[in-house]
Amino acid sequence: MRILACTFMVATCLVAQQASAQTTPVAFWKTVQANCNTTAAKPPSDAAKRIAQNAIDEFKAFDGHEIDAAGRLFHFGLTEAEHEEDDGGGKPPTGLGQAGWQQVSKYWRSLFDNEPWDKLEVRGYRDASAFKPDTQGSELLRTSAARLLKAADNEQDPQEREVLREAAIRAAMIDTPWSAAFISYVVRQSGVAENTFRYSNAHRAYIYDAFTASVEEADKQTGTPHLNRACPVATTKPRIGDILCEQREPTLAAMSDKDVRERIRQEIETKSETRSVRRAHCEVVARIDAKAHRMYTIGGNVAQSITARQLNLRRDLKFPLAQKGHCGGANRWALELPAANAPRQPTKCSLNDKKWFVLLQVR
Repeated sequence: MRILACTFMVATCLVAQQASAQTTPVAFWKTVQANCNTTAAKPPSDAAKRIAQNAIDEFKAFDGHEIDAAGRLFHFGLTEAEHEEDDGGGKPPTGLGQAGWQQVSKYWRSLFDNEPWDKLEVRGYRDASAFKPDTQGSELLRTSAARLLKAADNEQDPQEREVLREAAIRAAMIDTPWSAAFISYVVRQSGVAENTFRYSNAHRAYIYDAFTASVEEADKQTGTPHLNRACPVATTKPRIGDILCEQREPTLAAMSDKDVRERIRQEIETKSETRSVRRAHCEVVARIDAKAHRMYTIGGNVAQSITARQLNLRRDLKFPLAQKGHCGGANRWALELPAANAPRQPTKCSLNDKKWFVLLQVR
C-alpha cells in the first residue's frame, strides 16, 4: 500500500512539474515560435495579399516618402497638410480628393462612420497667434475639429466658410496621430471581419489582440479568431500582409525586444488591466525581395506622410533588429550647434533604426 501511495505521489509531482513547465516563459515562447515558423513556411493568405496590395495602392495614391535600406530619405513626397508636393511648381495643382489632408480624412471617416470630427483634436497655445518676444504664455489649448467646424459655419460668405472648414480639418490631420487609422483602413478594405481585427486609432489595440491570440494558442484555448498572432520579430520570417511594430515607450527604452514581449505576455496571462506598451507604431509588410534580402514596409504618419521603407533582411530572410546606416564617424557633422545641444552626435542617422519588437503575423 505504501509503495502504491509513493508511486502515486511521484506521478502526481511529475504531472505538476510538467504542467508548471508549460507555463514558463521559455516554454511559452518556444511554442509561439513553433507556431510562427509553421505559418511562415506557408504562402501568404488571400487576405494577407489584399492587405499588402491595399497598402501599396494607398502609398501610390498619396505619392509619399521613400526611405532606402541605409535609412536615408531619398524621396520627399506629399505630406498630410499639403495641397501639392513642394517640388518647385513642376506639377499641376493636386485635384480634389488627392490632397494629403483629404487622403488622411478618408482613413478617419472609415474608422468613425464618416463623421470623425469630434474624435479629432486640434491644439494651440495661449496667445501664440499674437506672440511677441516678451510674451510668456505657453499654456497648451485643446479643442475638437467639430467645434471649429461649427464655428466656421457662422461665416456668411460661402467661399470663406469653406476655407475655414478646410483649415480646421487640415489642422486636425496634423495634430491627431493617424498611423493606426491608416493600418485600420488598409485592413478593413481587405475585407477582414470586425471580430478578427480590432479597428482602432491606437496600435496597442491590435498589438494586444495578437498577443492574446498567441497566449490562447499556447494554452490550447479556443478563443476569438484574431487575424494576427504576436511573433518574435528577429526569429520569424516576415510575409506580405504581416504588420511590423515598434514600441515608443520612454520607460521601456532600455529594455530588449524580448523583455518587452514578455511583459505584455504577463499582463495578458494575469488578466491585468495594465498596458505597458501604449505608444507604438506599426507598418504593413508590402513586399519581400528575397533575392536582394530586403523587405518593404508601408506606414502612415511617418514624417507626416505615407512612407515606404526598405529594410534589410538576413540571408535566411529573417529580420535583423539592427537597421543602422552609415553615419560617417562622430566628426562627420560639422554644423555648429547651440551649447545645450553640443553633446549630440549623429550616431543614429538611420530612419530605420527603431525599437522594432514584434511581428503581427497573419495566421
